Amino acid sequence: MAYVGAIDQGTTSTRFVIVDHDGGFVAMAQKEHEQLLPQPGWVEHDAAEIWRNTREVVTEALAAAGLEAVDLAAVGLTNQRETTLVWDASTGEPVAPAIVWQDTRTADLCRLLGGEEGLDRFRAKTGLPLATYFAGPKLRWLLDNVPGLRDRAVRGEVRFGTMDSWVMWNLTGEHVTDVTNASRTMLMDLATLQWDEGILAAFDIPRSLLPRIVPSVGLIGRGKDVLDGVPVAGILGDQQAAMFGQACFNPGDAKNTYGTGCFMLLNTGTQAVASTKGLLTTVAYQIATGKARYALEGSVAIAGSGVQWLRDQMKIIDDAAEVEALAESVGDNGDVYFVPAFSGLFAPYWRSDARGLVAGLTRFSEAGHLARAVLEAVAYQSRDVLEAMEADSGVAMNELKVDGGMVVNDLLMQFQADILDVDVVRPETIETTVLGAAYAAGLATGFWSGIDELREHWAEDRRFTPTMDESRRTALYASWKKAVDKSMGWVEQ
Repeated sequence: MAYVGAIDQGTTSTRFVIVDHDGGFVAMAQKEHEQLLPQPGWVEHDAAEIWRNTREVVTEALAAAGLEAVDLAAVGLTNQRETTLVWDASTGEPVAPAIVWQDTRTADLCRLLGGEEGLDRFRAKTGLPLATYFAGPKLRWLLDNVPGLRDRAVRGEVRFGTMDSWVMWNLTGEHVTDVTNASRTMLMDLATLQWDEGILAAFDIPRSLLPRIVPSVGLIGRGKDVLDGVPVAGILGDQQAAMFGQACFNPGDAKNTYGTGCFMLLNTGTQAVASTKGLLTTVAYQIATGKARYALEGSVAIAGSGVQWLRDQMKIIDDAAEVEALAESVGDNGDVYFVPAFSGLFAPYWRSDARGLVAGLTRFSEAGHLARAVLEAVAYQSRDVLEAMEADSGVAMNELKVDGGMVVNDLLMQFQADILDVDVVRPETIETTVLGAAYAAGLATGFWSGIDELREHWAEDRRFTPTMDESRRTALYASWKKAVDKSMGWVEQ
């Protein structure tokens, strides 16, 4: 068999990709799902819709390639992380809409759980601050607010999972999650890679709800339905999958993914490095029978979704691809700054009381300035994260590998290099998230011989070198920091 498949269950869409032995894409099908916004700060998904879409894109991609499921050596899975749902163990029906990682409804609950110890109460074991971002508080909220759910959980009638668990349940019948996704719940001990009984007690979450934790790379189950009999042999959270797809296997390797959000990860090897600068300590991946590899991560909530906001809410553009031309219609940002704190600010600030703002508007300002400000905000946020990462790790970066849908925007990539003052390197294959899931499955089943072979598939497409004057760089970033300060404290605690 000459192919592997990969499911990429993302924040805005689900897709299935078929990959050949050289890492090339043979076929891909993709379908968006609805973003449910029932009230300010709430973001939900219909998990049943997502599973229907998953089945459809698998069928479409196989048909486009002229293949059947039996032609696949293995299938991997990558997913939006932290998005949380609970479903009936007998019927498989969700008991409530899935709470998306961007949702902020658990802000008060996080402060309650922190108590006198504050937001770092569980950081030593989990590598995470108490924040609305993570799955554990979302699960606690569901148990507290869905009528009768806690009693059903105690009786063992329901199951919890992030989106990897949901897809695996429907695809294989297994109730599992991998170490990368488990590390984003706030319920797993990074050292033992197991659910922590003390944290479960503090969150008041019954153990019976939780999936079995498995390595990221290894045979997990066999597909049913549209992937009947195919080995499912890899699960990675989306940002860890992108790291895998970028062949960042050595300590010190780093990548930045520009998707719905923006996520920078630095491989720290077998050592879980504690952050003092507002970053997350997370599992990068684990190959079955091997030790876990860890990473420092800087998570930014709003990147590509800021462009979607321009399109869907502001109606400034009709298609996301139009944003680059609109931004290029003006020579600079016109002193306009956009702080996309729609879900508060993530790394390195962790301020759930922040909200989005546009600063510096004058009568001179026009749509092009706002479009440029939205793009530049992605780069400024990435600098916030990179500076924290260098401080935590002691590693000074001289280049940054990038991937994700936004990296086709040359204006953004050049500005990113300019504001960081480091080379930004775009690979030939920018869809490294789904590629990483395919790599994991193929590696587990012997389709590829090892990580050295995967490294050989990586190739550079374009390198963006800084050209901005240092005084200009300093002035722009200082104004960005001023705008960030203005965004904080908007929501009364």
